[in-house]
Amino acid sequence: MRFATAETPVLPPERASVFFEGIFSTPRLQHPEGVAVGPGGEVWCGSENGQILKIARDGSRIEEIASTGGFTLGLAFDGEATLFACDLKHACVFRLDLASRRLERFTPPGIVIPNYPVVDRARGCLYVSDSHHFADPGPGVWRYDLGSGQGGLWYDRPMTFANGMALEPGGGALLVAETFARRVSRIAIGPDGEAGERSDAAADLPGLPDGLAFDDAGDLFIACYEPSRILRLDRAGRVEVYVEDPTAHTLCHPTNIAFDGPLLYAANLGRWHISRVETNTKGRPLWAWARPRPVSLPG
Repeated sequence: MRFATAETPVLPPERASVFFEGIFSTPRLQHPEGVAVGPGGEVWCGSENGQILKIARDGSRIEEIASTGGFTLGLAFDGEATLFACDLKHACVFRLDLASRRLERFTPPGIVIPNYPVVDRARGCLYVSDSHHFADPGPGVWRYDLGSGQGGLWYDRPMTFANGMALEPGGGALLVAETFARRVSRIAIGPDGEAGERSDAAADLPGLPDGLAFDDAGDLFIACYEPSRILRLDRAGRVEVYVEDPTAHTLCHPTNIAFDGPLLYAANLGRWHISRVETNTKGRPLWAWARPRPVSLPG
C-alpha cells in the first residue's frame, strides 16, 4: 500500500532549535540515541559510552546518573520509579531505580540488538525491538515481564531492522519502525496479549524511520535518521514532512523522539546535542502513559 506524502514541511525550520549543546559540557553528551522526558520534566538521554544522563528542564545543566559502560540506546520510564535502558554492547536491557540510582541488568541473554523499549503497564510487560542485523532481516520484538524480566520472542517473524516503537492509543497494537524497509509496521495485540498479524501503518516513507511518538490527537510522529527530518502520519493515513533540517545541523540524524506537552525533543546520533521542536500539537510524556492505574480498595 502507498500512502500520500506532502513534501512541503508543516513547520518552518526555525521551530527546531538546540535544547542542550553537549560538546563541551561536563559530562559531555556524545552522540545520543535515546531520549525520554522524566517524571520531573527533565530530559533524559544516553551516550555512546553507556552513560545515562539527565538534563535540567531549562537546559541549564547535565548530570550523569549511571553508566552501563556500553552504548545506551532507547529509554522508557515505568511510571515514576523506574527507567529501562537498552544497551548495544551488553545486548540487554538495564533497569535503573530512580530513587536509589541502582542500575542492574534486567533481561536474560537472547536478544541480539535491543534497540527500543516500550512499557505496557496494562499488560504488565515491556516490549523491546530487536534490530537483529544491519543487513539481514530477523525477528523481531521481545516481551518481558515488568517484575521479573523474564520473557522471550513475542513477534518472531523477520523484520527489516526493527527500531523505534510506540503503543497505539488504546493499546490495541504496537507500532514498529522498520528502518531499512522505509516503513512503520502495525502489529495487532490479541486478547491474551499475543502478537497478531502485521500490516503497514505507513510504507514507502521519504526517509529512514527511526523513532516514533504519538501526540494526544493520535497522530504518529516519525523521526528519520536520513534525511534529517521528522514526519507526521495523521489518522487519515497521510504522511507529511513535519519539520526538517537540510543542513543536518540542528536536526542531525535524529533517532528517538519524546513529547512534553507542545515540545518535541529529539536525540541526534550525528552530533552532541538534544534538539527541541515547538510543535502545533501536544503529547504526553511516556512516563505519564505508563503510570500505574489507581486501585480501588474494598470498603
